[in-house]
Formats: sequence, C-alpha cells, structure tokens
Amino acid sequence: MNKPLRRIAVFCGLLVLALLIRDNWIQYVQADELRTDKNNRRVIIERYSTPRGNIIVDGKAITGFKETSGSDFKYKRTYVDGPMWAPVTGYASQAFGATQLESIEDGILTGNDDRLFFRNTLDMITGKENKGGNVVTTLNGAAQKAAYNGLKAQGGKGAVAAIEPSTGKILALASFPSYDPSSFAGNSTTTDSKAWTGLQKKNNPADPMLNRALREVYPPGSTFKVVTAAAALEHGLYTDADEKTDSPDPWVMTGTNTKLPNEGNIPCKDATLRVALQYSCNTVFGKVGADLGNEKMLETAKAFGFTEEQFTPVRATASVFSDDMNPSQTALSSIGQFNTATTPLQMAMVASAVANGGTLMKPYMVDELQTHNLDAIEKTDPEELGKPLSAKNAQILQSMMETVVEKGTGKKARIANATVGGKTGTAQHGVDNSENPYAWFISYAKVDDSAPVAVAVVVEDEDAVRGDISGGGLAAPIAKSVMEAVINSKK
Repeated sequence: MNKPLRRIAVFCGLLVLALLIRDNWIQYVQADELRTDKNNRRVIIERYSTPRGNIIVDGKAITGFKETSGSDFKYKRTYVDGPMWAPVTGYASQAFGATQLESIEDGILTGNDDRLFFRNTLDMITGKENKGGNVVTTLNGAAQKAAYNGLKAQGGKGAVAAIEPSTGKILALASFPSYDPSSFAGNSTTTDSKAWTGLQKKNNPADPMLNRALREVYPPGSTFKVVTAAAALEHGLYTDADEKTDSPDPWVMTGTNTKLPNEGNIPCKDATLRVALQYSCNTVFGKVGADLGNEKMLETAKAFGFTEEQFTPVRATASVFSDDMNPSQTALSSIGQFNTATTPLQMAMVASAVANGGTLMKPYMVDELQTHNLDAIEKTDPEELGKPLSAKNAQILQSMMETVVEKGTGKKARIANATVGGKTGTAQHGVDNSENPYAWFISYAKVDDSAPVAVAVVVEDEDAVRGDISGGGLAAPIAKSVMEAVINSKK
C-alpha cells in the first residue's frame, strides 16, 4: 500500500473510532441525562402515555385522568375539587410541567420509578396496561374542607396548616385564593394557555398559585409570644405561669427613648406570664425578649424550626428570626414584629410541639407510596425533630394557652367536650403599619388527654374595616372548625 492510501486508511480508522467512542458515550454515559432532559419531548410523551396514578385522601382519589384526542399525549390529568387541594397536589400539566406532589412523586405516579420495575414486568408478561402508582397522603378531607371553606368565606387571602402533634402528619393545608389545576392540565394553545396566563401574578395580583401555607412568610404578631414564653421558661427567666414578672408599664425599650405600647387598657404591669398571654401584653413579652437577649431567643426559635426549610416532602420556606439584633430589635422580634416572619406551617409546628408535651415532630404529608394494585412500596415513619420544651414547661405553656381560650382573646375557638389552647395575633403590616394587619390564630385541641390536632390560621383582608381585624375575630373561628372536623372524624 502506498503512503497516501495508508494515510487515508488511518484517517478513516480514526473517524470510525471517534464515532464508536461518541456513540458509546451517548448510549452509556449521557443516556440517563438525555432521557430525562426537560427539552426531550419523548419524556413528556411517555409521561402522559399511560394512566397517571392517583393522589389519595381518606382512601379516595382526589385526582384522575381522561383520554385526550388530537394530541400525541394520550392521557390528561384531572382533579376533584382542584382549588381546595391545589396546595397539596400542585399541578401536572402537559404544557407547563408539574409542581409539589405531582412533581416530587412523578416517578411513582407515572409508573417509571425503579421501585415499580417488578410490578411493571408482571403487567407486561400478563398483558395488562401499565399504570402509575398511588401517593397516599396524611390529609384529613373534612379538615381540609373546613379550612378552605373558612378562608373562602372571609373573602380575602389566607392560609391554614393543621398537624397531628404526636406524629407530625399534616391534616390540612389550605390556601386562598386558589386555582384549579385541571384548567391548564392539557397543552391547548387556547384554553390551557389562556388559563395559565390568567393565573400568573403579573396578570392576577391575588396570586392564586402562591401556596401561602408553605411558601409565604408573614409577621406572626402576638402568636410568637408563645415562643417567647417558651424561651422564658426554658432559660429559667421565669419558672411558673403565675409568677409575677418584672415588667413596668409603660416600658421603655432598652437603649432607646421609645415606649413599647400595649393595646388598650389591659393589666400588664408586672403581670404573670399567664395574664400576659391572656391579654397579649407587649410590654411583658418585649421585655422578656430583651432580658433573655438575641442569642437565647434565637436558640429557642430554632428549636421550634425557625431558620430552616422544612420538606413535607414539598418544600416550605424557612421562617425568620434574626441574629445580631440589639435589645430593642430583639424586644420587637419577641412580640412577632420587626423582621420576624413565618409560614403558617411553622406556627402550626409551634402549637403542635406545645400540645405534644414539648416534642416537635417532623411535619409530613405522604403516608405511603403504592403500586396501582395497592401494594405498599414505601411507608413514612414519624420522625422527631427536637424538644424545644421540657414536658414540665410544655404543661405550663398549655395551661397558659388554655387560659387564652377560656378567659382571654381566643374565646371563639372554644369547643364543647374538648380542651382548647390558643393564641391570637394581629400583626402589623406595611410601612409604618399603614396597611391592614394580618389576623392570626394558633391552637390545639385535646380530647381525653390526647391532642389530635394543632392548627395555625392567617387571614389577610385588604378590604376589611381596620378596627374589625383581629385574630380572635377572623382566624379563631376557622381554627375551631378545622379542629372540630378532626375531632369528629375520629369518633
């Protein structure tokens, strides 16, 4: 072979080698990345080529599917009471992807999860149609309905989170205004796109797609005084609910000439922790925060879950309690103002820990994953997050919160044949408190010495008369209806 032919042969051989290397690289190294690439239309087609599994509440599906026509997507997602359940399910859209449980558990719901391989193989052998698995939630249908309808009746914006204190199971997770995931579940350039566009915040200031229970943070107002009371007990500043505090009224915030005001003519001078929580004394709890200092207050807030994102498995935004605050800033933060901010889920966790004897359980909303024929794949076990309170101090704080409902600002949360503990809050909002405040209520109910439910409710009503806004007036009745729904469902 002459030299030019030899060079051509070597060159061609190198080209073949490069092609083989590239082919193997794509087939074995990049295969999974390409298969799951969001721009790979085959992935989306496959996702909707079989009936999608269901999300289950109380043994019943709150989702479904239907066949489509005129599209390369064979099946389309449907929802039962979509707006009520959207904060739990999220959405699965052929055009706009998926969120929340629909996204996190997509492998189970589509049937593509590796844990379904054996089931899928059996179905293939027996000639059965491949179907997705099910996601069984911890949600209580009656509690969710009570939460959503309560918020809807107020007509403003708001959210509810309810937890089973002994396990951390999420029983209700409602947000209002909401949206119907069915309205854009397809890929129509007219109906689905129009519905999607109308729901975006730039086109809809009410922002109905915002999950206010998990993703919005609000100033907690006086509901945070429960955390401050816990800090006072845990750090030994006070040891008894009925011990007088060192709390002048008026009290000038440390390092300033500014008096911290109380709302109305209430008995706050040197008030006990019980009386201070009953009447929601700013002076008492502001001074407790300043006396303890930023470091100890932050330690207690973190013990309840502040500053950390929570995964339910849907991510919940981290609640805020700052470090490096001076005494007056710490005082304001200790009454739920300054830059303290929290999700409704976080405040439900606070009430839950108190109700559960001081033990905080990790909140979760997926109880079990199943194959389509109901075989269990994975079961969620309750997990302890920590002990922000000793059992003794939890009992003290329970007695204080129960006084709030029996004699104080939380009377509208009373339930016959149940012991209810709670705390109201009216949180300042806007520059110089210029906008309508947020109405809060956190609570728990006890029946036969067990606490089946803890709840947090926040209501933001821009159109309400400012003087009519209070946690006891707007939020407590919603919390009561949710607690009653849980109690009645267990009878």
